[in-house]
Amino acid sequence: METLSKVLIWAVLVMGISQAVAGDFRVGYVDIERILRESVSAVKAGQKIEKEFASRDEAIKKLGGQVRDIQDYLEKKGAGLSNIERRNKERELSNLSAELQRSQREFREDLNQRKNEELSVLLEHANRVIQALAENEKYDLVLQEAVYRNPKIDITDKVLKALAAEK
Repeated sequence: METLSKVLIWAVLVMGISQAVAGDFRVGYVDIERILRESVSAVKAGQKIEKEFASRDEAIKKLGGQVRDIQDYLEKKGAGLSNIERRNKERELSNLSAELQRSQREFREDLNQRKNEELSVLLEHANRVIQALAENEKYDLVLQEAVYRNPKIDITDKVLKALAAEK
C-alpha cells in the first residue's frame, strides 16, 4: 500500500513538473495547523469544549485541594495523633488520592476524545473549503504538508477568510 502511494505521489509530481514546464500548473499550500489554531470555527470549538469541561475541572481542583489539606494536616499534626486517628486519616488520604487520579485520568480521556471529535469536524470543513477555493481559483495541486514551501504559494490566509465568510 505504501509503495502504491509513493508511485501516485511520483506520478502527480511528474505530471506537475511537465505542466509547470508548460506554464499552466498552479500549486498552493495550506498550513492546516494554523487553520486549526486561528480559524473562527476552531476558536469557537475550543471555547465550547472549555465550557463543557469547566465544572469537571473545578471538581477535580476541589478534590486536589482536599488531598493537599489532609497531607498538610498529617504532616503538621500526624505525630500528635493516636494510631487509630492517624490510620483513619491516611486511609482517607489514600482513598481521596485514588479518586483524584481516577477522575484526572477520566477527565483527560474524555477531553481528548471530545477534542478529537471537534478536530475531525473542523478538518472535514476546512478540506471542503480548501477544495472549493482550489477549484474556483484553478489550482492544480494544494498541499497541506511540505518540508519547504515558498511563501508566495501559501494560501492559508485565503482559506481563513473563506472560513470566516461562511460563519
